[in-house]
Amino acid sequence: MKIIGQFVLFIYGLFANRERFSVYLRLIVDECMLIGVNSVFIVTIVSTFIGAVSAVQTAYNLISPLIPLYIIGQIVRDMTILELAPTITCIVLAGKVGSNIAGGLGTMRITEQIDALEVMGINSISYLVLPKIIAAMITFPMLVVLAGFLSIVGGFLAGTLTGELTEVEYIKGIRADFNEFSVTFALIKAVVFAFLIASISAFQGYYTKGGALEVGQSSTQAVTNSCIAVLFADYLLAELLL
Repeated sequence: MKIIGQFVLFIYGLFANRERFSVYLRLIVDECMLIGVNSVFIVTIVSTFIGAVSAVQTAYNLISPLIPLYIIGQIVRDMTILELAPTITCIVLAGKVGSNIAGGLGTMRITEQIDALEVMGINSISYLVLPKIIAAMITFPMLVVLAGFLSIVGGFLAGTLTGELTEVEYIKGIRADFNEFSVTFALIKAVVFAFLIASISAFQGYYTKGGALEVGQSSTQAVTNSCIAVLFADYLLAELLL
């Protein structure tokens, strides 16, 4: 309970005694580059192969001649939009972005850079952490949209190139019985996961104590806690919104 209370106070500190908006604007743009643009490559690789594997494995398990082949495209689409694109992508980002945030803030803590900001009268929590959280909440939905598109493309390539189904059948599958709320649900999950990953990782790094060894431990703990929070939030959002 002490950790939860400390985390709540940490979140409250984000909005207390803030700097001018122009200061945050520049910091947010810089963080968007670090968090979003630098993660495009890993998201591209992971999402494309996840879509390809989903299509191949779905085709392998559809052994009944009574089931039309276009169902493969439909299954890949629904799996991608509802679960694989937002959840798996954010878990991957928890490892990359979360560890980077925790390690960076942990290093600033043990080298007394955060203490120097406090001496200057700057709210270090708001100045250092708020731009990271806002940038994550902006860029994560973009990365999830990219992941969803590439996953469906990966399924298309794997399914058609291996001869499991034709291009027409796959396109028919991804268009059949489409529910527009699935996209909204995926974007809501992306925003929630972005907040959890950025805030938990920043909290873990901000309160690092010790030396270089503890910075590494904070990064590891940040990734672990972020992944657990993402999976728990994934279940809650599914219960509440679906």
